[in-house]
Amino acid sequence: MPAHTLHQTHAPEPGSVKPLPAARWLDLRGPAQDAFHAQAAARRDQVHGRRVFLRAVVELSNYCRQNCDYCGMRRGNKSLPRFRAERDTLRRLLFDHLPASVTDINIQTGEDPVAVREIVLPLLAELAAAGRWGLSVCLGTLDGPLYDALRQAGAGYYIIKLETGNEAHFRGIHAPGSLARRLEAIHQLAATGWLVSSGFIMGLPGQTEAILDETLALLAGLPLAGSSVSPFIPGEDTPLAGAAPAHVDQSLNALAALRLARPDHVIPAVSAFSILAPDGYSRALRAGANLATINMTPDAWRGSYQLYSKDRIIMSESRVLRAIEDAGLEPSRRGLIDSLRRSPCPI
Repeated sequence: MPAHTLHQTHAPEPGSVKPLPAARWLDLRGPAQDAFHAQAAARRDQVHGRRVFLRAVVELSNYCRQNCDYCGMRRGNKSLPRFRAERDTLRRLLFDHLPASVTDINIQTGEDPVAVREIVLPLLAELAAAGRWGLSVCLGTLDGPLYDALRQAGAGYYIIKLETGNEAHFRGIHAPGSLARRLEAIHQLAATGWLVSSGFIMGLPGQTEAILDETLALLAGLPLAGSSVSPFIPGEDTPLAGAAPAHVDQSLNALAALRLARPDHVIPAVSAFSILAPDGYSRALRAGANLATINMTPDAWRGSYQLYSKDRIIMSESRVLRAIEDAGLEPSRRGLIDSLRRSPCPI
């Protein structure tokens, strides 16, 4: 099945997409849900084929200057041991122990400009010099010169989440900075040559159908190469610790709705789906996801990188490959960034 780039005619023009209203898909179950997910998977297959991009993620720092209500790494969490990874350890890990199936590497931190300057930039330069992997980063909202430095070091794909597309909701959960600043960053990154991915958290307290509709419409109209749905998992050391987690079926339906709105996007299956249900990860792939991530963070630091709860589900290579097989898909031999940059051809 041919794969296409963002610039082909299948990609909707910004502002032209009208996602299905949440009322149409939110509570689908049983055969109706199966048909909805199959429709989304068929649109993925039409654009990207039945192959899943495989990337590795390394989480380098859990220092964060933001104070989001939903995140265990918020600066207000005084009980969390903080770390910045050692570059030599990371170098050995990535050059000597990266699974052969991996085509792309994602470097992730809390919003920690110190780690970006001291660890991420030199590590990216070394990885880029090897010329073996596509390089993506998820580092929060930074300034223009630092974005440029990351590009010059070799990164090509920037992940910057919205979490919610409603301004009042964004402020209410103390999401990073302001929604306007996040949107400005997305436009700035895209205009300066980055491939950009964004996304939202499904099931956040205060989220309504109207907010879901607003969020999906916003994501569908932005200059993005990828988008994501992350189910809300309440963290123990956060203001939202007592809130209910997202519902797995609603979260999977949101992923399918996102795929139908933007069939050209790269959409990941995130590890939080496995927290909600044992088969949640493979179900996300069957609902239209086409990116899987193998966690390579060393054990010494992994437990302190608390995006979700303390009890994380770590997606190893074997677990990821099994989920891909269970979904009736196969790993892509071509990398994510390479595929998005190239002209149409099989992956």
